[in-house]
Amino acid sequence: MKKGVDLANDSIWKLLLRLTIPTALAQAVNVLYAIIDRIYIGHIPTNGSLALGGVGVAAPIVALMTAFAVLIGLGGAPIMEMREGNGEHEEAQKILCTAFYMLVFVAVLITPILILTREKILILLGATVNSLPFASEYMLFYLFGTLFSLLSVGLNSFVVCQGLSRKSMIAGIIGAATNIALDPIFIFTFGLGVRGAAIATVISQIVTCTILFSLLRSNKAIIKLQFNLFSGRLIPTILKYGMSAFIVFATDALLPILVNVSLKTYGKENADVLITIGVVVSSCYLLTTSPLSGITGGSQGLLSYNYGAGLTSRVKESFVKLQALALMFCAFTSAAFLLFAPQITSLFAKDVQIIEASSHYLRLYALTMLPLALQYVNVDGMVGLGQVKVALPLSLFRKSIYAILIMTLPLKFGAPSAFWAEPICTLFAGILSTTTIFIVMPRILKKRSENGLRI
Repeated sequence: MKKGVDLANDSIWKLLLRLTIPTALAQAVNVLYAIIDRIYIGHIPTNGSLALGGVGVAAPIVALMTAFAVLIGLGGAPIMEMREGNGEHEEAQKILCTAFYMLVFVAVLITPILILTREKILILLGATVNSLPFASEYMLFYLFGTLFSLLSVGLNSFVVCQGLSRKSMIAGIIGAATNIALDPIFIFTFGLGVRGAAIATVISQIVTCTILFSLLRSNKAIIKLQFNLFSGRLIPTILKYGMSAFIVFATDALLPILVNVSLKTYGKENADVLITIGVVVSSCYLLTTSPLSGITGGSQGLLSYNYGAGLTSRVKESFVKLQALALMFCAFTSAAFLLFAPQITSLFAKDVQIIEASSHYLRLYALTMLPLALQYVNVDGMVGLGQVKVALPLSLFRKSIYAILIMTLPLKFGAPSAFWAEPICTLFAGILSTTTIFIVMPRILKKRSENGLRI
């Protein structure tokens, strides 16, 4: 049992709100790193739109780095909770320690590679001659903080899973507040432009990482981070259970690349403007998807613990109520985007053409927010139960439709039609994933009751 949280007996609604609201807020705060950078960058005098487009092209690299942290964090945290729920405390500690060293290893491995190859990668990602200098400069300084970025994301899963959602939220808020304070100083006062935005973000991530690390070493954590419990045999298990989440995040990073390349190829002389519009719309969309992932991620500890403890009726009830919570949140954000799209998009740009076009596409995205909620709950819920074979195909289906639409729509209808891919694929994926869950969930819970826990 977690301190102050009885996952086996407390009211499901009480637990969901206690666990998911802080994690949703924490994710919203975390995404502010990117959002705040882009807001300030978009208002840089003379070259703000180009700089914003350049940073947007660099964003998939940042997202891919995050995917590796998610691979380890969301791979280890649920099985750590299952072991704890099954009474295997020392094994849970070994999982946490092993995941920590995996995060450090990945950071040390990828940092020099990305620094040395960043310009070639950025060109492949869709950077134009005009936007490449901004993208390259931002990435160079951002990459120096890779270790702290990966640890912040990866360790956060282990903090949240232990019922310390509020502490996680506070860590994120402090980091974001640091970023908010430093961005204008480095970008405008010191005149560092996009380089200043990257430096401010790295400092903020160091602050967040330090807090999360201290939490896992303190007595507030039931499962503490011990440095002498590394177990190589656990690496394949962590990677196995994190693979579905990794593919979700990695493809989320890869698909914007297809968008940028498509806009660059078919947009021709309007490519820079279209890419900037894409950055604005995706930045606004993050205001929904990041808190939504916090809601589904925050609930995984509840699902994992009760599944590990064999309380299948509570697993089912948690899943249903989690869907309701996610739908309510997405209904709210959808209404906000539909009603206030121009006001929201104007935060990122001064150009009237960019604001008007971005508002149009943001409203289009808002129309399929409810299926998006179901998709997130269904995929992340299955990850929380360790059902990778169910979660992975559901995730890949959505990404496959998206990729196909991105490659075919602009061929027939022109570059701007690429913005239709997201709402179309979200609609179909939401319907398919919900139908699948209704079929497989009873079988999964019945098998757990009859055969015991198998990891």
